[in-house]
Parts: sequence; C-alpha cells; structure tokens
Amino acid sequence: MSNRPVPKYGSDFIVDLLKALGVEYAAFNPGSTFRGIHDSLVNYGGNSGPEIIECNHEEIAVAIAHGYAKAAGKPMVAMVHDLVGLQHATMAIYNAWCDRAPVIVMGGTTRDAAKRRAWIDWIHTALSPGNLVRDYVKWDDEPASIEAVPDAMLRAWKIALTEPAGPVYLCLDAQIQENELPQPLPVPDIRLYTSPSKAYADPALLEQLAGWLLESSSPVILADRAVKNRKDMAALTKLAEELAIPVVDKGSALNFPGNHPLDLSGAASEVIAGADLILAFEVGDLAGALQKVDIRKRTSTSVLKKGARVIHISMGDYLTRGWASDYQKLAPLDMAISASAGVALSHLASLCGKVLKKAGPTKQREVEKRRQFWGERHDSLREEWKEEAAKQAQCQPIHLGSLAAAAWDVIKKEDWVLVNGNFGGWARRIWDFTEPGQYLGQSGGAGLGYGMPASVGAALAHRGSGKLCVDLQADGDFFFCPQALWTAAHHQIPLLVIMNNNRSYLNSENHALSMARERSRPSESRWIGTTIEKPFVDFTGLARSLGIHAEGPIEKLSDLKPALKRAIKAIKDGNQPALVDVITAKTGRLRDSD
Repeated sequence: MSNRPVPKYGSDFIVDLLKALGVEYAAFNPGSTFRGIHDSLVNYGGNSGPEIIECNHEEIAVAIAHGYAKAAGKPMVAMVHDLVGLQHATMAIYNAWCDRAPVIVMGGTTRDAAKRRAWIDWIHTALSPGNLVRDYVKWDDEPASIEAVPDAMLRAWKIALTEPAGPVYLCLDAQIQENELPQPLPVPDIRLYTSPSKAYADPALLEQLAGWLLESSSPVILADRAVKNRKDMAALTKLAEELAIPVVDKGSALNFPGNHPLDLSGAASEVIAGADLILAFEVGDLAGALQKVDIRKRTSTSVLKKGARVIHISMGDYLTRGWASDYQKLAPLDMAISASAGVALSHLASLCGKVLKKAGPTKQREVEKRRQFWGERHDSLREEWKEEAAKQAQCQPIHLGSLAAAAWDVIKKEDWVLVNGNFGGWARRIWDFTEPGQYLGQSGGAGLGYGMPASVGAALAHRGSGKLCVDLQADGDFFFCPQALWTAAHHQIPLLVIMNNNRSYLNSENHALSMARERSRPSESRWIGTTIEKPFVDFTGLARSLGIHAEGPIEKLSDLKPALKRAIKAIKDGNQPALVDVITAKTGRLRDSD
C-alpha cells in the first residue's frame, strides 16, 4: 500500500503534477495569490521535490531559475505574486527569453471579483496578466478550472524545452488552488508528453555544405549556442579537426575547448576577415559577428571578404516576436539550414571526414598546412596573454588579466564551473576551459541584476556535486540584486563570488567619454553619473550582514591568493557561499589620449 498522501485541494494536485514532472525547486518571494501552492509545497509535498527556495525579490526568483536551467539542462519553477510580482520579474523573464533558457514562471490571480478581498486583491488583479510578458515568453495560459491545469502544465513544460527553448508563464487562479477538489483527478503519465525529437538537417544540403568546406581555402566556424553536452562538443571538435577549421566561440555557452589548437576565439576579427567561408552554428547575432562597429556613430561595416560564403545552421527563425528586436539584424546567407546544431554537427563531421579521404593528397596536404598555421597562431596568442597578465602584476588597482591569472592558480586545483562573468575576456584567455557546461555565458538580454541570482541558481543545480561554482561578479550588476546572497546563505548554496570592483558603471563612463569626444566637449567630468564612489561600497560588510563569509577589499595582488584560499576553505567547511572583494583597474577604459 502506498504511503503517498491523498490530495484534498487544487494546490495539492498541482504539487503532484510538479513532482511528476521532476521539478526539484520552486523559487519565490511569498505572495497571497499562490498561498495555496505554498501551503501544499510545505504541508502536502514535504518541501521536497520541489523544495522552496526563498527569495527577497521576484527578479531574483526568475534569475535563479534561469541560472539553474543553464546548469541543470532542465527547468525549475519561479513563482510570482499576481500582477505586482510579475511586474517585478519582467526583466529577468526577458533575459531568459533572449538567452533561450527554459524557465517555468507560475503566477496567481483573483479572477472572480466576488471572491476578492477589499482593496488589495483589486489593485493586484489584471485582465489577463499574461499580457505583461506575452511578447517575450514562448507561451502563456490561464486555465479556468483545476481540470484544465494538467494540460496547461504539461504543455508549458513541453514548450519550454522544445528547441529553441525559452520561458513560459502560467497564471493559476487563487480559487483553483484553494478550493477542495470536486473529485479525484489522475496525474497524467509524463512519459506520454515529452518534447519532440531534435530537428534533423536536410541531408542533401549537408552534403553540399561538406563539398563547400572541402573547396574552401580558409573556412571558419562560429559557434554560440551550439553545444549542449559532451556529444555536441565532441562533434564540433571532430568537425574542426577533420578539415583543420579554426573555431570562434561567441560565448553564450562553452562550445569549444579553449586550449584546443584550433580555438581562435581570441583572434575573431583576424580569422573572420580572412575567411572565404563562414559556417555558423546557433549564432544569436550573426550579422553583428561579421561587422565592425563604430560605437560613436552607431554605424557598422562588413569585414567579410568579397565572395565569402556564409552558412547558418540554427533553429532561431522558429522563435521570433515583433515587439523586441532581439532577433538582431538580418544576415545575408548563401545557405540557411533549420536544424538542431548538435545533430547537424555530428552528421557534418562524418561527411567531411569522408570527402577529405576522397580528395587526394594535394587537398590533404593543404589541410595539414592550415592545421599547423592555426595551431601556431593559437599557441602564440595564449603565450601573449600570459605575458601581458604577468606584466600587469604590479599594477594598482589590480588589472583584470593578472586577477584572472592569480585566480586561476588557485581555482585550477578544484573541480570548477564558471557560472557568470569573464573578467573582460581574461578568464577565457587564461583558464583552461575543456568541458561543456564549464562556462554558462551571460544574461542574454543584457539586463543588469542577472549575475548574482543566476549564479545562485547555477550553484543550486550543482549543490552536493562537489563542484566549485565561481561567479566573476561585476560591481554595478551586483547592486541590482545583492540580496540574492541571503538566499544563498539561507539555503546553504556553495558559491565563490569574486567581485570585479572597479567602482564604476564603466560601460557608461566609456560612452560619456565617447560622446564628449564626438561633440568636442570636455571629458574630465565623465565620471558624473557613472562612478560608484563617495562613498565607496563596503561589499565585504554587506556580504557579512547577509550571512556570507567575506574577504577584502583586496588592493594588492599578493593578498589575493590567500584570500581566495580562505574563501574556498570556508565554502568547503561550512557548505556556504563566500565573497572576495577585489579593487580592480578600469580595464578597457577609454582615455583622453586614445
């Protein structure tokens, strides 16, 4: 006989559905419109599968779910309180949309006016709350009965995970949650509602493409959201190696090993400008990748050689809305293939191996010559970066290159994952990225406030795995959602936060300098409205007040390694997060003399 409790209320049944789907966590700031589900999670579901992750802001809840989805490869739930909670969450939902991350956002409402409490339920209720986010979710629904909820939840799960993935929104009326079930309801067999199989490429097009790659004297591969697992990375590596094609990883995820001889991500402008064929896999902004931008004049010019072929393998055209221009500038293509990148990679790598064998010794020698050339260029770049980082070691404030090198000396001994940030590209240059999922990319929508809570979500996905999750956290971004640290401390989510504290919204400071130059105006006051000074922020004190082990501010590079070692020890000994505040140079800052 089963010891499973019998659901009595609608919210009990909803928790049963979440359990059947395998949802591990539900992040939220508590709200009355989902108090039914809240009670059922605790008193019916036992606060396990899903476990509640308490947050201090709805944007944090959704960003945690965003980071979790990228690390775990599956959704968790973020719950938002009716209208106002959804309004708070909108930026994080948009980030997930642009990042093609599967996030299940669940909200509540009080649709029946006869059941609303005076005042508060009225100002927190809207006609179709989904209108707020419909332009940047894949699907939304507001089921009218508890009987309609299973279809809605199963469809939401399926749509969120179907490529291209993305967030969905479900609004569940408070009465549906709180009323007793009119009759027993069966939990559907989840196995019968799985997402569809991955899309295969047209075999004829892949054969033609393999021929083009063989003909090409200087092909280049661009990869952005192409790799989801080891199999995908192995296929991309095999494809690059078969024809000695340099790879530029655009960085929305880790697509290609950074220490591979054909990784030329750090020389993107050079390899793209010299290419006679560009093969792109799930590149979010392909036109931008092939252009040089003048930030002062907001103009772009192509860097492609005349006659260069451009091919894009992507599912991107299947997820486009008219409201926001996240679809980017339209790139002219010689071949467009709608297919799952991972599947296409595997087939194309096999085809390229076959065509090269048939091509004869002359072509094979050409490929080997190209392999040697790009391998030497890769090695020279890595050596240049290490030398530059070493030269900057005496700088104060601390240069990002030397910071990345010093951090690497400590972190390389651990089983690590970079869950956010890149120190202006220096982590990619210095650290050895070798495994898919070892770097989780950026926010997608470039909305500030993503980094800290998304890092907590990614660390939550890895909790108990022994992995050291590292957040290279920008100070300006941190300011939007610093209280995410409390959630990490409260739920004992191990996470190492290294603050890149340059005491400025540096991007805006650079724009201020650019505008002053363009208009022939003084640039000495560009700091007004852009710097985080007077007073300086005590990030260490703030972190400690939120229950975090904290070190710093670190102003000398010689103090960094001991502080990082102490922080990692605190993480391991106490199963808690830790923060190291590092005062950094304004690396990448435009100067009057530039």
